[in-house]
Amino acid sequence: MAGKRLKFWGWGYDGEGATEAERAAIKRFYGEMFALEAFPEDVPRVEDYALGKPRVKPPKSLAAICAADPHTRLAHALGKSFPDAVRVFDRKIPHVPDVVAFPRSEKQVAAVMDWAAAAKAALIPFGGGSSVVGGVEPAVDSKYKAAITLSTTALDKVVEIDKTSRAARIQGGIRTPAMEEALGKAGLTLRHFPQSFQMATLGGMIATRSGGHFATLYTHIDDFVESVRMVTPSGVMESRRLPGSGAGPSPDRLAIGSEGALGVITEAWMRLQDKPRFRAGAPVAFADFLNAAEAVRALAQSGLNPSNCRLVDANECRANGVNDGSAHLLVLAFESAHYDVAPKMARALEIVRDHGGTVDASVSAEAVSAWRNAFIRMPYFREVITPWAVINDTFETAITWDRFPAFHAAIMAATESAIEAATGWRGLVTCRFTHVYPDGPAPYYSFHAKGERKALIKQWWQIKKAASDAVIANGGTITHHHAVGRDHMKWYERQRPKLFGAALAAAKSVLDPAGVMNPGVIVR
Repeated sequence: MAGKRLKFWGWGYDGEGATEAERAAIKRFYGEMFALEAFPEDVPRVEDYALGKPRVKPPKSLAAICAADPHTRLAHALGKSFPDAVRVFDRKIPHVPDVVAFPRSEKQVAAVMDWAAAAKAALIPFGGGSSVVGGVEPAVDSKYKAAITLSTTALDKVVEIDKTSRAARIQGGIRTPAMEEALGKAGLTLRHFPQSFQMATLGGMIATRSGGHFATLYTHIDDFVESVRMVTPSGVMESRRLPGSGAGPSPDRLAIGSEGALGVITEAWMRLQDKPRFRAGAPVAFADFLNAAEAVRALAQSGLNPSNCRLVDANECRANGVNDGSAHLLVLAFESAHYDVAPKMARALEIVRDHGGTVDASVSAEAVSAWRNAFIRMPYFREVITPWAVINDTFETAITWDRFPAFHAAIMAATESAIEAATGWRGLVTCRFTHVYPDGPAPYYSFHAKGERKALIKQWWQIKKAASDAVIANGGTITHHHAVGRDHMKWYERQRPKLFGAALAAAKSVLDPAGVMNPGVIVR
């Protein structure tokens, strides 16, 4: 509970936010797009919210690790999605935890679970709080007499480093910057950098099957997990630490992606890498987006494994000031800790030239860096634009290469039509590839619309539903790396095999017999 205080109404910590330069750039962009004339500012205060009295009180044995002050309760009431932001600025947060617990040991984690079961309270695990899919909101039905949030952030140590095997045992509540700092002292890195890097915790990344910044080879947190230790209401489940195994279904896979519905990930052994020393990069321009996609497919199937292979469409380039919107851009890069990557870069450039790509000398390294920085800083922008009644959100998916052209056309059309139907404006839909595989890309779509201040969530949901329906109807996944949460459950249930859903429910009944763990997420 010590240290910097979480900002309850936006991204990061108290005192952080968009810079004046960033605010000016956002004003120009949306002012021109939607003819905005007013740019209201709003800074919510804790006293703006009417919070009910906590319905439960921790036992004396846990009182020292629990908090029920208004700021702490509000800071753990929501994630960081668009509707979360709207409700914050509307001063209407419908589901607030009664108490927030900060256990410092596995014994205390188990004790909090026992308390929740005895009190007939829902228990919501909370790591970085960066969920954009309703994964940490205590939105539970009336059969629960209260809601308790369990923050993992006091479990924040790199416990042990095995340099011989290049792995480390790390507690689940450590935030990624602190983890990387500790590993860096040994010349090592997890090399997993999601957009939520500043706030993300290791256990949260494992529980949500996080996707990192690097575009090929090791893209998901799954690739780095050597073993997992998870405390459940029925006891501790820990997998054996191994480089690989063919012994039945992997217990790690039950914990990875479980989103707090089965237990709390308290520790994991993680595979590490040596810190890179050699780097090379180039921006490559394309006149045609599908030709660019074919170039990316060739790169993904070449075995070159670029660290960055992000294809950004022309509209997104223009929106982020990378170029004037006249070309689609492939941000291509290689890095290694052990060898010169120039030969790989040379071969990659041969491949993209074969597909009509040209190195764009007009795009400077500074412009690419600015785009990358804007991507990391974007969560701060939502608290600026929501009071302007601007709807800006993203969704991501994955599809095989053979289906991508038709899939992309269908998703773009469905989303654009939904924006116009919901708002009366055309809006803007953009696409980039965040990750690519030999068998398909992970397209990431952003949409911008001019909304009505009193109808923002309704308008957003109309767009979100149309886009999600189109993703599932056209064979994609409802999420590539944003997790399921509560927002995606209806589409996740359509995507997964029915028998698998039944098997998952049976596993939950064994691990969480009282059904207290994050109700409504992964398993209804």
